[in-house]
Amino acid sequence: MTHDARNPLMTPFVKMHGLGNDFVVIDARDRAFRPDQALAAAIADRKTGVGFDQMLVMRRPKDPRADVFMTIYNADGGEAEACGNGTRCVARRIMGELGQDRAIVETVAGLLDARAGPDGLVAVDMGLVETAWDKIPLAEACDTLHVPLALGVLADPVAGNVGNPHVTFFVDDLDAVDLATLGPQLEHHPIFPARANIGVAEVIDRGHARLRVWERGVGETQACGTGACAAAVALARRDLADRDVRIDLIGGPLWLTWRADGHIVMTGPASSAFVGAFDAAELMRR
Repeated sequence: MTHDARNPLMTPFVKMHGLGNDFVVIDARDRAFRPDQALAAAIADRKTGVGFDQMLVMRRPKDPRADVFMTIYNADGGEAEACGNGTRCVARRIMGELGQDRAIVETVAGLLDARAGPDGLVAVDMGLVETAWDKIPLAEACDTLHVPLALGVLADPVAGNVGNPHVTFFVDDLDAVDLATLGPQLEHHPIFPARANIGVAEVIDRGHARLRVWERGVGETQACGTGACAAAVALARRDLADRDVRIDLIGGPLWLTWRADGHIVMTGPASSAFVGAFDAAELMRR
């Protein structure tokens, strides 16, 4: 079978990444593409599919103020509400397509305003960060600045919602944390009725921190934009860092600003790797 993307049996895509957090980006504005969970997971498989941390499907916007609607699928095939690195990637494609330095990306979590910055960086206003326990959500009322949760070397996290639920733990030695063991247990802890993304941060100084993230439905990734946003807010709420902070992830740095109006702005790169196409029916036969 030919691999020409014009073949109606083939679904074209662009492979992109933000600091190594990798995405399959599919344009479904003029060609319908609505995968079920099994197909999304098959595409995510790094041995028999294409491979991704998240798949981003671009659709026509519902809100007239938006340039595109972005649907997000995790590697387990489930849908996610928000994706910071993915928003930068989709925004970069839309800005290039429209020949402008601004794009409004619509998600189920709301409208995200993205702007082109210097040196190929993209800044995205990720909106308000929710800190009330029922907005995370948590299973019971508690102080989200000190969530009563502990496992192994991790304890006393800060919770927040950046379109999706996060908790951030603080440690002295980030590299010593066995996130592959602790991450999945914490993600599925009963205190998180919608599961949660698990961040572990190490403070360098008031303007700089390091972060690793176990992403809900994915696993540990090279970078997590919403995780960095949640960590920046957690750092400021604990008075461990200023409201402008650089956060270094495995894949590289992001720059975060928690504004006085409660919005969090994330700035970082968005890169294209390659283009391709897949046969959905063939993937499902593997």
